[in-house]
Amino acid sequence: MLTQYLKEFRYNTKLATPVILGMLGHTMVAFIDNIMVGQLGTAELAAVSLGNSFMFIAMSLGIGFSTAITPLVAEADGEGNLAAGKSSFKHGLFLCTVLGIALFAAVFFGRPIMHSMKQPAEVVALAMPYLTLVAMSLIPLIIFQAFKQCSDGLSMTKYPMYATVVANVVNVALNYLFIFGKFGFPELGVVGAAIGTLASRVIMVFYLWYLMAKNPKSRAYVLQIKFFQLTKKMLNKLLGLGFPSALQMFFEVAIFTAAIWLSGILGKNPQAANQIALNLSSMTFMVAMGFGVAAMIRVGNQKGLKRYRELRRIAFSIFLLTSLCGVAFATMFFLLNGQLPKLYLDFDDVQNITDNFEVLSIASKLMLIAAVFQISDAVQVVVLGALRGMQDVLIPTVITFIAYWVIGFPISYYLSMHTEYKSSGIWIGLLAGLTVSAIMLYLRFNYLSKKLIAKNISE
Repeated sequence: MLTQYLKEFRYNTKLATPVILGMLGHTMVAFIDNIMVGQLGTAELAAVSLGNSFMFIAMSLGIGFSTAITPLVAEADGEGNLAAGKSSFKHGLFLCTVLGIALFAAVFFGRPIMHSMKQPAEVVALAMPYLTLVAMSLIPLIIFQAFKQCSDGLSMTKYPMYATVVANVVNVALNYLFIFGKFGFPELGVVGAAIGTLASRVIMVFYLWYLMAKNPKSRAYVLQIKFFQLTKKMLNKLLGLGFPSALQMFFEVAIFTAAIWLSGILGKNPQAANQIALNLSSMTFMVAMGFGVAAMIRVGNQKGLKRYRELRRIAFSIFLLTSLCGVAFATMFFLLNGQLPKLYLDFDDVQNITDNFEVLSIASKLMLIAAVFQISDAVQVVVLGALRGMQDVLIPTVITFIAYWVIGFPISYYLSMHTEYKSSGIWIGLLAGLTVSAIMLYLRFNYLSKKLIAKNISE
């Protein structure tokens, strides 16, 4: 029984690894920004956290919506239908471009909200100019996601990884020059980090397009795109899949964003500690998310072939592999809970030494809670990927809303604002939401996959 799952590990890992590295590339942009900005002080680190909280919400909608492209391209690829696959991508690219512009406008004009959020004044002052620039990077980022999802749907998962590696090299170089003012460049602090992020994401789009244009399998998809020749039927299909997918990711990201805002009410040091724990957890989450994309691709392929028993077997193999990764990360966080946060803090800075030790103390406790939810976080995202591969999006959207906002957020709010748990209370709520989501989504997949098999037998 176990052997039928284990034999898929190698191919699943091969397919998922470039996706994981590409996802980590996105997170590494924030990781690098946090480490480099963290050397300036806890207020600067908290400012990047506050600015990015707005970005996370916008990104969740854009990235979530773009995932509608992958199962449609994967299904068309399984059927050998190039015309259907290219149509899915073209319409998805159009909608992602429009959405990217709309999200940029929403974040740009929504910046003044920070003044009424009970955040530390010095943090808001630093975050405003940072967010002005980094909001512009939403447009190239969401366009990149359209190309990425198409490439993933064609099982060409390496190209987005290459593009994010290039983006990170650019980001590190520009951060070094503009944050600290090296080699005659102006010392811009947190604004310098925003410049690096914007430039790296523009380059990322063009490089991925170039790679796909060179490959015989994907060339037809990205060349001679008749961008404005659209059909209402395909637009509606993508909107029908993309809008619920965007909401699914939004509900999860929004509760983590709410954690940032709740931490800000507690003070700049709890907010900086929350940002450290969140950034580290985001990196391990990207591994699970990579396997979620692999599940979406392979389930989409099997759906196109109408091989439903194989669909279920392959999906369970990916669930098992992802769960084992979750256990490994949980162990790492538990054993290194006091060491990993030190990467973000400068203990040679005598002026901020008291703040840094307080941030370390809070972050170490949060890492223990993050260790516990590694498994449930991994399970919920990989099962969600499999459900997207089956093009089941409406019920999972309701599930994620209930898990995070009916159960998770009230716990976070009550424990952080009305008990002594404070920052730890926020993360206990996150743990509750992720665990409920994992259980309910798994039950949904189990029901649907059995139903497909039964229906296929009866026919």
